[in-house]
Amino acid sequence: MRCLSGVQPSGKLHLGNYFGAMRPQIELQAEHECFYFIANYHALTSLTDPKAMEEYTLEVAMGFLAIGLDPDKTVFFRQSDVPEVAELMWILSTVTPVPLLQRCHAYKDKLAQGLSANAGLFTYPVLQAADILIYRSHLVPVGQDQKQHVEITQDIQTKFNQQFGEILVRPEPLIREEVAVVPGVDGRKMSKSYDNAIELFIPEKQVRKKIMSIVTDSTPVEDPKDPDKCNVMALLRLIADDEERAEWEERYRKGGMGYGESKKRLFELFVERLGPARAKYDEFNGNRDYVEEVLAAGGRKARAVACEVMDEVRKATGIVINRAR
Repeated sequence: MRCLSGVQPSGKLHLGNYFGAMRPQIELQAEHECFYFIANYHALTSLTDPKAMEEYTLEVAMGFLAIGLDPDKTVFFRQSDVPEVAELMWILSTVTPVPLLQRCHAYKDKLAQGLSANAGLFTYPVLQAADILIYRSHLVPVGQDQKQHVEITQDIQTKFNQQFGEILVRPEPLIREEVAVVPGVDGRKMSKSYDNAIELFIPEKQVRKKIMSIVTDSTPVEDPKDPDKCNVMALLRLIADDEERAEWEERYRKGGMGYGESKKRLFELFVERLGPARAKYDEFNGNRDYVEEVLAAGGRKARAVACEVMDEVRKATGIVINRAR
């Protein structure tokens, strides 16, 4: 089945991105025909620096390739390399009820984060629907809290098909096994906007400094500690194997160890588990022309599918493109 997902180039990739989306998406390559895109149109709602947009787009591409995205198995491309998605968004907006968009919790969340209430932010779900529908996607991997995004797309798809005929394919959410919230160095959810992230591909010295700065409580070394209330332990649970996780939990409850020990081990595991990907990232960073070729090739494949869909959409809606020369 065709599986579609997108990621915004809104900053440097970090551990929250890795455990929350990147690793699960790479695993899906073995089961589905995957279309993954870098959502630079979407990122315009929060990122307006053109140089940063270009740089973050390449960083996302290099990051996904480094952790195992296979461009021979997955169609990997820039959203903007398929301009037809913007055309479909406009057509879908003509059948999308305003109350449907007003119910979107993502819009309210963005406003709460301080973003301006512009039309792009409000109509964001329509562009999301166009992204999904233009490639005849069957599955969209999301967490339980993001299920509404797919449900809105289903509503828009139904409205369009009722108006113009059975053209667009109904997508279904592929609910991911929930990953515990990845804490940042300050204990809040790891996020670029909180400036509390542990980035995947920054120099090793900087990684160590960030890990050693993780906020912990003031429990004395000799006293027992609660592993369920420790930010370091929360990250160890994600990156260590089952046996080591159990050992650390026992050491926490027994006492006689300081948080510096668990931070040191977390850094060692970070380097051990992500070292190969970090080395590949450096290789891609030294050969950005190859990365651009991968995105361009993926864009051509994605656009071929999008153009087929748009030919049907234009015919159904009476929109005619004069191709006479």
